[in-house]
Amino acid sequence: MARAPKAGNGGDLGFEAELFKAADKLRGNMEPSDYKHVTLGLIFLKHISEGFEAKRAQLLAEYPEGAEDEDEYRADNIFWVPKGARWSHLQANAKQPGIGKVIDDAMLELEKVNPTLKGVLPKDYARPGLNAVMLGELIDLISGIGFKEEEGQSRDILGRVYEYFRGQFAGSEGKRGGEFYTPRSVVRTMVEMLEPYKGRVYDPCCGSGGMFVQSEKFVESHGGRIGDIAIYGQESNHTTWRLCMMNLAVRGIDAEIKWNSEGSFHKNELPDLRADYILANPPFNVSDWGGDRLREDSRWKFGPPPPPGNANFAWLQHIIHHLVTCSPFSGR
Repeated sequence: MARAPKAGNGGDLGFEAELFKAADKLRGNMEPSDYKHVTLGLIFLKHISEGFEAKRAQLLAEYPEGAEDEDEYRADNIFWVPKGARWSHLQANAKQPGIGKVIDDAMLELEKVNPTLKGVLPKDYARPGLNAVMLGELIDLISGIGFKEEEGQSRDILGRVYEYFRGQFAGSEGKRGGEFYTPRSVVRTMVEMLEPYKGRVYDPCCGSGGMFVQSEKFVESHGGRIGDIAIYGQESNHTTWRLCMMNLAVRGIDAEIKWNSEGSFHKNELPDLRADYILANPPFNVSDWGGDRLREDSRWKFGPPPPPGNANFAWLQHIIHHLVTCSPFSGR
């Protein structure tokens, strides 16, 4: 695993060292590709629980009868968190041998009352391979991390936490990390070049959603509104799709992200979508994408992508197909 960066340098978070320790606590117990989701799932749970508790305290002070009204929270884009899913409940049970099941039940309760999270949250903390003592220690460690630097800043900080973890795990996993992570500097450069101020933004292989997050940031930083762009994406890796949905959820970003194991080529979930902007980092040079089974596909406006054993031209034509203006001479 990569060395944890020193806190306080440049744009680094002051608690990066603690975050690194949280992930490293699971090291030796499972593969990095697995423990990133164990840690991130708990951080997600803590974040939305903190947001809920802050809103609840405000309602108790100003409008006590609204403290248990779910609509009061959803009106401010805050997830309703049932009692069994609140971080205080996890903390109280952190030393219990059944803490794994407590976490799984918390995730299930959250999904039950928040439809946008359905099928997104990890729910395998009770599996035999996860040591209960280690999970309890991880909860204690995450409990001591403060995500809120200033009032109203917690959502952006949590987004940076996700970016930090994705970068660290991509480094520790080598080439496999590239399947779900594109460096933020590269993403930012692409967004600044395309300038997606308004309209539909699409990524046919969206990974963990970094392109979307940077697009929203671009709009906001240039005086626009988050609602000025509509986000669409597809992802073939189910675990990465879940990470993407959590990443967007902590940012409060609404999006239509489709998952299927066959991928964008063989099961195009958004066949009629015409996007104003396409931001993507496709897995170029893939040789086993099954091009021989798609020789007559309607997306190949310039003929079947040669050769069938290389996906590069197929990605380009898939992108062109989904643009509002499809002509290569349109100047777009």
